[in-house]
Amino acid sequence: MSTKAVLIAGPTASGKSALALELARAHHGVVINTDSMQVYRDLRVITARPTPEEEAQVPHRLYGHVDAAVNCSAGMWVSDAEHVLTDARAEGRLPIFVGGSGLYFKALTHGLSAVPPIPAEVREAVRARLDREGPEMLHEALRTRDPISAERLKPRDRSRIARALEVVEATGRSLTDWHREGLPPLLPPDQVTAIFLAPERDQLYNRIDARFGTMLANGALDEVRWLASRDLDPLLPAMKAHGVPALIRHLAGELSLKEAAAIGQLDTRRYAKRQFTWFRHQLPEFAWVAPADAASWLTRAILF
Repeated sequence: MSTKAVLIAGPTASGKSALALELARAHHGVVINTDSMQVYRDLRVITARPTPEEEAQVPHRLYGHVDAAVNCSAGMWVSDAEHVLTDARAEGRLPIFVGGSGLYFKALTHGLSAVPPIPAEVREAVRARLDREGPEMLHEALRTRDPISAERLKPRDRSRIARALEVVEATGRSLTDWHREGLPPLLPPDQVTAIFLAPERDQLYNRIDARFGTMLANGALDEVRWLASRDLDPLLPAMKAHGVPALIRHLAGELSLKEAAAIGQLDTRRYAKRQFTWFRHQLPEFAWVAPADAASWLTRAILF
């Protein structure tokens, strides 16, 4: 087998997980999560993670292995993926990376900036300032410490402003400086078979809307209720998963369930649109294939 790994990307609800499972069964594979929200153990239903029954059929790795209180950065995920990749090779299994997070795929195949871990006390101090002073004031502080990052960020981009400021506070260097010193890729593009599932937009959006209803029927609201009860920092990635903020507002009595569901569906459709754009411009080496043709396309690519 010449292919060293398979990468299956695509917009949310495009059928990636089912395809990865089919491929893993046929080619002695291991399915490796490459979705930034499916890493969180608190978010099985609302992120449409594979079911326990599906996970039992073939090895699945990096699903639900991070607590929602942790910010699982791309660097953390790459470190975890390196260990999983080593194990897969030792076991003679085909690594099948599947998900919709473009940054994770780009880090996997193109490398990553070498930003060191940020101490918890620095991160907490920056978040406290953000809550106390607001994003515009922190943006002005960032302009003094790291004018290049401040210039490219919008004054109300809370998460990115906080990230840029905590990096310069902790290291004394700007994000731009750190980005010049990259880490090598785990899987260079010439070592992988990479595919992007490209369904028809209208069909995809209908699937997104229907899936959100299914998630609610399967316990997503209870899952979000438990998450909300933990009183975590609202800037944490898990707290911003599609559907979570709106459902928390519903639980607080601010929205009806129907209104919350509509917001969750709309946010997910918008995210899918961004995924199409991101992969087209950032990872052009991925082959765009219709979902109905993907299994046969991958089989040919792997065998020949």
